[in-house]
Amino acid sequence: MSVADDIQHGIRANLGQFAHQLFQVLLVGMTIGMMRTVVPALAESEFGVPRGSFALLVAFVVGFGFVKGALNFVAGRLAESWGRRRVLLLGWVTAIPIPLLIYFAPSWDWIVVATLLLGVNQGFTWSMTQTAKLDLTRPDQRGLTIGFNEFAGYIGVAIAGIATGYLAAELGPRTGLLIFGLAVIGLATLTTALFIKDTLPWARKEKPMAAATGEALHPRYPAGVSAKPSTGEIFTLVTWRDRRFFAICQAGLVEKFVDALIWVFYPVYLYGKGVSLPGIGWIVGVYGFTWGASQLVTGRLSDTWGRQKLNVAGMWVCGGGVALMLLGEGAAWWSFSAAVSGLGMAMLYPNLSAAIADISAPHWRASAIGTYRFWRDLGYGIGALGLGLAAASTHSIEGAFLFVAASMALSGLGLAILGEETHPRLNPAIHHVVGLPRGDYLRGAPQGDYLRGVPPEPTFSAQPRLEVRVISQTVPGGRCGLYTGYGQALARHMGARFQLDISAERDAHGHGFPSIWINGSPLQPSDGLIVMPNDIMAVLGANGIGADDDLGPALDAEIAKMLHEGG
Repeated sequence: MSVADDIQHGIRANLGQFAHQLFQVLLVGMTIGMMRTVVPALAESEFGVPRGSFALLVAFVVGFGFVKGALNFVAGRLAESWGRRRVLLLGWVTAIPIPLLIYFAPSWDWIVVATLLLGVNQGFTWSMTQTAKLDLTRPDQRGLTIGFNEFAGYIGVAIAGIATGYLAAELGPRTGLLIFGLAVIGLATLTTALFIKDTLPWARKEKPMAAATGEALHPRYPAGVSAKPSTGEIFTLVTWRDRRFFAICQAGLVEKFVDALIWVFYPVYLYGKGVSLPGIGWIVGVYGFTWGASQLVTGRLSDTWGRQKLNVAGMWVCGGGVALMLLGEGAAWWSFSAAVSGLGMAMLYPNLSAAIADISAPHWRASAIGTYRFWRDLGYGIGALGLGLAAASTHSIEGAFLFVAASMALSGLGLAILGEETHPRLNPAIHHVVGLPRGDYLRGAPQGDYLRGVPPEPTFSAQPRLEVRVISQTVPGGRCGLYTGYGQALARHMGARFQLDISAERDAHGHGFPSIWINGSPLQPSDGLIVMPNDIMAVLGANGIGADDDLGPALDAEIAKMLHEGG
């Protein structure tokens, strides 16, 4: 039996592989976490960064952001041809030199190079662990799935920050980071090679989400997407052509300003206040632990409450925590402020990703997630530049904090205005059927087959235009059911706009009942009785419309279905 024959979706059905993927993302978080406490705090004393040189200090995060953003997009495209496992393994192999570069670094330039490699590693590994979990699970578990993913990752970040703080204090910063880094990266590479399966077959077998009534719940996928979209098509769609994707991407980009601030300036700010390296690790760790643990709740909540409200509120709560940092003194206050930011981040972080997944069709979802993650992680680079400029222009680190708080407030407002709910249960796609009141079901139709006239899969645009219309006197059955199945197959595979008319007129515009029309012209059955798949293929060819390889079998399946039902 092949893997594809034995595929089931859901966390429980894939618990073993899901757990392996969670362990992987824990190690991904620990890899970036080892760079977030010791390196910035000791930039001056250990690596020669001059005091007050904000531009040089943020350079390593700028480089990381641009590289990680670009590699997120590359990883998404590679994953659809290479598979998820190979990309994940490549990401771990890329990380092997990082601890060595830090250990032997004669200057800050080596740290920048190490961080560029870290960007490659994170772009490949974090993208693939998230995509793989979404492949394995059901659409109604996406919020919980990403909550688990980010929980494991950011718990890893927090653990690494604390552990490297203690190791640096005991063994010295270079030796501590070398031992920790080689142990984590070596373990990750070995376990990927031995235990991780490729989840691409799960993505190809994904089915629509079903409501309690049995109705298929179809997400509001964007219209006008090709059956086999190009890299440029997906990039422009997610970046600006779809308003919802644009709203999510800009929020993702700006929220990374917070993470850049906590990475670059929190350790410097706290070290300047006299906090020890382990103490910095614990305060920054509060942010990571709160963020990570809370995502187990907020991810699940979004599967019930929806994504949009949590995302907007999270932007404002997270930015408020940044502002609070400046309003008090002492470890307790700074820890509380970090916890508020962590809670806000937990509200928005998994659910921005879940919203992207909601409205991305399975066959181009990895590319859409990669594009979103490109813009989101570009926020490290853009945010770090903004932090440096804000600190330099105000001659204080506090200016960077205010810049981030204001950016989060404005971005949250933009998300509230431009975004919408994406959860398919709370805001499903509805295809109105002509002849019935809006929102009504086709009563008497087989449960889930013709409800609301929604085709069972996302629609993709074909060129030239393709519109399919079926006219019937009664609810689909027999030949009308066959023709409706043809229309749905054309919607699935060719991006056709499908319309079912329940008409009370004496005949179907002189062509009898039922009838099927393509681009305004009725199809004539070659046998004089029933329109057959060959008739449809001939009309498509005459209109210059090339059919994909799966259309013919899909049309044949509708004939077989009618014969089986005794139609």
